[in-house]
Amino acid sequence: MSMKKIGIIGGCGHVGIPLGLALAERDFDVTLLDINAATVDSINHCILPFKEAGAVAILQDHIGKNLIAATDAGLVKEQNAVVFVTGTPVDEHHNPKINDVLKVIRTYLELMNKEQLVILRSTIFPGTTELITQLLYDRFGSAKLAFCPERIVQGRGIEEIFNLPQIIAPSSEEAYREAWGIFSKISPKIIRLAAKEAELVKLITNTWRYLEFAAANAFYMMVEHEGLNFYTVYNALKADYPRAEHFPPAGLAAGPCLFKDTMQLSAFYQNNFFLGQSAMLVNEGLPNFLVDQLEKKMGSLGHKKIAVLGMTFKANNDDTRESLSFKIKKLLEFKMALVLAHDPYLNDSLPLSEVLRQAEGVILGTPHDEYKNVALSVPFVDCWGFWNRA
Repeated sequence: MSMKKIGIIGGCGHVGIPLGLALAERDFDVTLLDINAATVDSINHCILPFKEAGAVAILQDHIGKNLIAATDAGLVKEQNAVVFVTGTPVDEHHNPKINDVLKVIRTYLELMNKEQLVILRSTIFPGTTELITQLLYDRFGSAKLAFCPERIVQGRGIEEIFNLPQIIAPSSEEAYREAWGIFSKISPKIIRLAAKEAELVKLITNTWRYLEFAAANAFYMMVEHEGLNFYTVYNALKADYPRAEHFPPAGLAAGPCLFKDTMQLSAFYQNNFFLGQSAMLVNEGLPNFLVDQLEKKMGSLGHKKIAVLGMTFKANNDDTRESLSFKIKKLLEFKMALVLAHDPYLNDSLPLSEVLRQAEGVILGTPHDEYKNVALSVPFVDCWGFWNRA
């Protein structure tokens, strides 16, 4: 069966758009299906809802030709392959909400047929692929399904889709052949795994990054607590020393994936993944430490104007999801500080010059390039080493 027509459910988000554009660039007919009518309309007018390197040019080349965005769920009937980008969220107790994923699948299965290939794209809790396979059997008497997790870095997704290996965990040989026929066109290498193996690869990938950041942040707090400059130590240990090559700097470990996926892995291991829980305590505790650092430099923060520079969860990007800068803001407000939040990628900020003119203290939330040449004459805290790494 030809896999020419591909529909992506939830296709106008951070996972769906890079995949859809990459597929369109390889001459597939792509439909981005989404319930957000405003975003759908924007995409059809060549306006992206977020920053994505290389995306605008591809969108301009393909929109209205072999790429469309739509809200009509009925279009799923016309697709050869249907890609779901619904991931597993966690609840307030850090347990996976598997039913949220199954609910989306059930909704669209009513519009689908057994000849269509179903692709699961987002991070899911181990065992979820097997549950969805059973849903397909219950509906159609057969299952043609592949879990093909994305492992892209947000903001450079298209580039990484074209350059990173693609994992395929199929329910059958037919599903593997058809999924291979899609992803071999956009990825340089295919790795075949069993479903639970692939689910764990995705979770461990993100958890490993979370652990790396936690280690750096723990060392940062240890050294700075002693009144020393962490980056003096950091630079010395990395200088011409190959075994420290991948030691990251300290920084706020945030975003929609790392924390969530670490908690999913912990739940999978029946809450015995103590390393992951410890990483969560370190990374989530860093904002408190940064506020305490500023308070030690300034005394009471009450009624003082404190600037938080950078509110997105990563540098040079417009994505605020799960950003710990907002936690810093809340902690400062609890201490009765008057917070001046600024971010060059958000529309609701005061001009940077005005924020700096008013600020009596500064915490760097996100190391955007726009802050490189900021000259500060007030107390500041910079865990990234952006201003004080020398």
